[in-house]
Amino acid sequence: ESVIYNYIAHHNISQNSFVKTVIDVFVRNPFHHYDFQQISKTLGIHDKASKSLVKNILIDLEKSNIITRESAEKYKLSPEHIETAPSGYITGTVDMKRTGKAYIVPDEGGDDIFIGANNTHNALNGDKVKVQLFPLRPGRKREGQIVEILQRSREKIVGTLQVSDKFAFLIPDDTSIPIDIFIPLSLLNEGKAGQKAVARITEWPERSKNPFGEITDVLGEPGNNDVEMMSILVDYGFPLSFPNAVEKEAGKIEEAITDKDISQRRDFRKVPTFTIDPADAKDFDDALSVQKLKNGNLEIGIHIADVSHYVPPGSPIDQEAYRRATSVYLVDRVIPMLPEKLSNKVCSLRPNEEKLTYSVVVEMNEKAEVLNHWIGRTVINSEQRFAYDDAQKLIEGANGPMKEEIIALHQLAAIMRDERFKKGAIAFSSQEVRFKLDDQGKPLEAFVKVMKEANWLIEEFMLLANRLVAERFGKTKEKQKPKTFIYRIHDAPDPAKLETFVEFVSKLGYKMAFGSRKKIANSFNNLFKQISGKGEQNMIETIAIRTMAKAVYSTHNIGHYGLSFPYYSHFTSPIRRYPDLIAHRLITRYFDGGQSVNSGEYEEYCEHCSDMEKKATDAERLSVKYKQAEYLLDHIGEEFSGLISGVSKWGIFVELDGNKCEGMVPISSLTDDYYYLDEDNYRIIGKKHKQTYQLGDKIDVLVKSVDLQKKQMNFELIEE
Repeated sequence: ESVIYNYIAHHNISQNSFVKTVIDVFVRNPFHHYDFQQISKTLGIHDKASKSLVKNILIDLEKSNIITRESAEKYKLSPEHIETAPSGYITGTVDMKRTGKAYIVPDEGGDDIFIGANNTHNALNGDKVKVQLFPLRPGRKREGQIVEILQRSREKIVGTLQVSDKFAFLIPDDTSIPIDIFIPLSLLNEGKAGQKAVARITEWPERSKNPFGEITDVLGEPGNNDVEMMSILVDYGFPLSFPNAVEKEAGKIEEAITDKDISQRRDFRKVPTFTIDPADAKDFDDALSVQKLKNGNLEIGIHIADVSHYVPPGSPIDQEAYRRATSVYLVDRVIPMLPEKLSNKVCSLRPNEEKLTYSVVVEMNEKAEVLNHWIGRTVINSEQRFAYDDAQKLIEGANGPMKEEIIALHQLAAIMRDERFKKGAIAFSSQEVRFKLDDQGKPLEAFVKVMKEANWLIEEFMLLANRLVAERFGKTKEKQKPKTFIYRIHDAPDPAKLETFVEFVSKLGYKMAFGSRKKIANSFNNLFKQISGKGEQNMIETIAIRTMAKAVYSTHNIGHYGLSFPYYSHFTSPIRRYPDLIAHRLITRYFDGGQSVNSGEYEEYCEHCSDMEKKATDAERLSVKYKQAEYLLDHIGEEFSGLISGVSKWGIFVELDGNKCEGMVPISSLTDDYYYLDEDNYRIIGKKHKQTYQLGDKIDVLVKSVDLQKKQMNFELIEE
């Protein structure tokens, strides 16, 4: 045992074993910062009395110099005790580099663990692994070796075939996979040299550098739009089609609504109802209804497709939906979570069709205050389908159907949005690139999607519904334990990461205030306003998002920091998000008097859904990056204006105006001087003439070359 436990014998503390359990959390993660809430969560503690005890133990441990206070409420193991902490084992996720070395992101948080290329134990990027920690060396970060692969992150790998007379290799597309896969000619599945294909690893001999595999699918020729999009999907573990059993079950679903269904629901079919979605959308999750009450207030219905009515738990459709966990929105296609008959027809809230819905109905006054609300099953008939641009025109003064209803809800949404930011919500934003494609999926135009009032109208009422649902099951009377529910949570930022970010933006001339949660939120919002339209905008927004904790699903509610909501869930998109479907089922169960479900089981569901959500986001970004490269392929030799979005020792990164395509001007191509990197000030400087190129500068470039497979764009600086 570590000597740090000896202090227990010298302190008159009756809960010695409990104290040791608390210390163990710090010992296992000697570089991580914890507050009493995080310690309690790690130990599975939820009652106030035990949390209070944890808080007192932390104060006592600080007095004993076992831990040190890093901020107002965060602690970490004292530096003098880090070297005495046992090496032991941790579990985590592999972040593999193209060089073969890796970093392990620990499951319980804390600093990453470095793994040398010869200690990776045949692990691949994203795998869940067990790591033996090496004894800590002074002045060095934690290192270790992978001793066991607990779970592979992917079953199949996409790449390009290299075929010789006696054998073949699959060269992975993903640069984080630093090995090629050996394929016997008998297992090529008719794949040919140069084609994109999918391999499954069949064996990895202990002393072999390369795993053995077989080709399961031949996708086709590189550069073909369908082939490239399928490659992205397979690479992130999403299936290309639904199993026959799922399609067969979906085909049997009746589209007609019965009188019995209607009799068990609140009827909104004669209430003015509409949907607002993107112009090309087919899966309409949500609709809004509005009618004036006799007291002058508005009754607003937030109606969500009742997928749970059609998809029983454990059915083939349900199992496949859980496996996918989310729909994936690539540039040119949607890979739905549910079969098309459900996502685009039966469940989709299409105009002039009776639909079964789950609803949050609120009574709201002109100040946007919620006076009453009701949650339950309903039936609706949407009379109008708006694209966002259609609704926006009504808001801006055009005439059209349901203008009065749109304007009324817009006014309320504007008030709710202002109130959210006053209470400390953070206006995180990232610019979304959209494309105009031809019939073959080739990009003809690239542009930035603009969010306007019509988008915010829908957003505010969806946020309201999600919040009210979460409050219904999370808020309980004192000493009454809430039933297990699924929440969308977002933790407070790590103080150390926040401090690093503030230091970073200060070098760029921006000031941020520490202190209360509200001060931090206001600082972020002011920063986002100041950087709008500048060269450093994308970089700062990206780093800001990385500085914050990631929003995930969990049965353990800690609130949503970014939205400033103590209770928040996902209820409004069950066609495309599995957690929303779970929420609908739990609401029904609890309204029917059912017992609370097992928290541990549902926490596993949450972790799976969070993992799949990240994979879907990464796949969507990669499809955008590919289309940006493909778009510039037709513009080689042309000139564009852009802003310097980053600098490195290799070159200047430039983001082009309008289409957000980002490429690099290599430093080696700047022949008028010898340039060196001034890393602290985010610029490069010419040694002789002192010419500088700094983050945010506006410059003109020529598109020199495009590597479509690597999704890399190379530029050449145009001299003034």
